[in-house]
Amino acid sequence: MRYRPLGRTGLTVSELGFGAASWWGRPAFSERTAVSLVRAAVEGGVTFFDTGASYSHGAAEPRLGRALRGLDPDRLVVASKAGTVFANGRVRRDFTPAAIVASAERSLRNLGLEVLALLQLHGPAIADLTDELRATLAGLKSRGLVRALGINSFDPAVVDHAIGLPDIDAVMVDYNVLRLEREPLIARAAAAGKGVLAGMPLAMGHTGLQVAKIRAPRDVWYAARGLVRHRDEVVRGARFGFLNRLDGLTGAQAALAYVLANPHVACAVIGTTRPTHLAQNLAASGMVLPEAVTARIRATSTDA
Repeated sequence: MRYRPLGRTGLTVSELGFGAASWWGRPAFSERTAVSLVRAAVEGGVTFFDTGASYSHGAAEPRLGRALRGLDPDRLVVASKAGTVFANGRVRRDFTPAAIVASAERSLRNLGLEVLALLQLHGPAIADLTDELRATLAGLKSRGLVRALGINSFDPAVVDHAIGLPDIDAVMVDYNVLRLEREPLIARAAAAGKGVLAGMPLAMGHTGLQVAKIRAPRDVWYAARGLVRHRDEVVRGARFGFLNRLDGLTGAQAALAYVLANPHVACAVIGTTRPTHLAQNLAASGMVLPEAVTARIRATSTDA
């Protein structure tokens, strides 16, 4: 595993991180398997773990806390998100200062930590980033509860605005072979000293048509989500089928290698519920794509 600085935060992270979310955090998924995946990630050199207060209907964060129990927190960089909460059967947004403070304090309890390495606002609008909220975030830092502050948004306008805020230390953007248009934004963030996290670096498996590969109940869940929420990405992803026919690496490894070839990306955050997939994905650290493959990715992205 290779490691990179997270902007100017002073934090160093594994270039592949573990996303504790989605099916991984749901009670329907075996707790034993979920914990074993986290432990395998740590053994594989992963130091960055990303979760959120509303993930997996609120169950992911405490599950990650249980999975990390007994490990040295000083060797890990654990990130969570505030601003959304799962309540009464749905995800609710609340970026009021009081709600953000309560969420951060609850995250620390759920995760069994005294300090959260990174607290990210989860999908805020520009209008949510008020002076009062930013002062509240600074207060969490001054209290020693949070080391760094970030924003997780797939809205380029929000990320661009965040790049100009001196108190925001990191941004998480949706960056993968289907989202090459994010590269100028990522470069601007890095130039401003922000740590850049790549969310959805595998494009949710759409380059390998994972929605058509049903092997277990979890696959039905992922396929339904992909077809309902991300139908356009499923169609575009089919154009990248060539990534799954390369010699010496899997399609997922090729997709990750492309993202990690961007020197401005500190960490690509992956989620998985299968040990074999985790091992294969972690092996992508340090892989270098042939120039011809990189060129084909760029050409296909333009055509798509």
